[in-house]
Amino acid sequence: MGERTTYPYYSFMPFDARSLPPPKAEPTVRRDARAVARWLLGVAGLVWIMVAIGGATRLTGSGLSIMEWAPLSGALPPLTEAEWTRLYELYRTIPQYALVNQGFGLEGFKEIFWLEWIHRQWGRLIGLAYLAGFLWFWLRGRIPAGYKPRLLGLLALGGLQGAIGWYMVASGFDSDRTEVSPYRLVIHLGLALVIYAALLWTALGLLRPEPEAPAAARPVRRMVQVTAWCVAAAMLAGGFVAGTRAGFTWNTFPLMDGALFPGGLLALDPWWRNLTANLLAVQFNHRLLATLAALTAAGAVWAAWRRLPPGRARHAVFGLGATVALQYALGVATLLWVVPVSLGTLHQATAVLVLTAALLALHALRPAPPAARAA
Repeated sequence: MGERTTYPYYSFMPFDARSLPPPKAEPTVRRDARAVARWLLGVAGLVWIMVAIGGATRLTGSGLSIMEWAPLSGALPPLTEAEWTRLYELYRTIPQYALVNQGFGLEGFKEIFWLEWIHRQWGRLIGLAYLAGFLWFWLRGRIPAGYKPRLLGLLALGGLQGAIGWYMVASGFDSDRTEVSPYRLVIHLGLALVIYAALLWTALGLLRPEPEAPAAARPVRRMVQVTAWCVAAAMLAGGFVAGTRAGFTWNTFPLMDGALFPGGLLALDPWWRNLTANLLAVQFNHRLLATLAALTAAGAVWAAWRRLPPGRARHAVFGLGATVALQYALGVATLLWVVPVSLGTLHQATAVLVLTAALLALHALRPAPPAARAA
């Protein structure tokens, strides 16, 4: 037998594997963008939890238990019995104590104090998480080009939200109130939602900077835009329902006071006062806007099913439809059970889920540039 010849393992390949270039590493710019996006999503998650805590604070009447605005020293709870007594005596000077909680004692005061203290502490946590992350990325030069002004603007909005929070709480100290002003409550809630939306949208832009929706998505995008505006309007109307406690009345569905369109919707003069001061109209407006959001969401789902191919945009619209349906069902349940704290808090937290789904759908439906569509 002849001598056996051996070959290197790669000699039977059509190319030499050793000559292949090493895999390309992800560009530093993209790594930085993803890191900043993850940080923003984390802060947005903290804001989401804050909205839920705020809902529980309002439903339990805890928001007026702390009558001092101490951004730094207030981070520590009362550590002595004398301090507890001092804060309790302050609380006893406002109408909420005299008309709602009179005689519930120091132990009752502590129960409502702790929830409001957690609410404020969570706000401090959000501020620290944002400021620390912002400075860290800035000092290391990892903030993507063009994003510093936007991130600075978000920082300013966070500081403004803290001031508006105290402005809202202070309205509950007036001699004729046992709750905060519904107008200031809606401003506070609305700004929280604006901050959350800005955080999420900025993160999505960093993760997926290139629009990619096909031309066929235009009608679907319009339907989703209408749905998003209806959702936003329903959420603000829900703020007035919460601020006026209108949800504790007319606890039937779908009829309201025995009719689909009850009488007395324009009982106040001038007519525009009915939008925020007429409890019947306040609750009716919330129902109407929520129903419009549900109908437009169903239309968007239908349009996406007919016009969009399977993929991210189609799934995002389906997700929006599902979250709107869930929120609508929760709203009805909350009304029928006369706004228990658990369902009321869940309803407010799920509103942020609906906002998230709307933003995800809008971002996925951004039209691709003409050149990309032509290619």
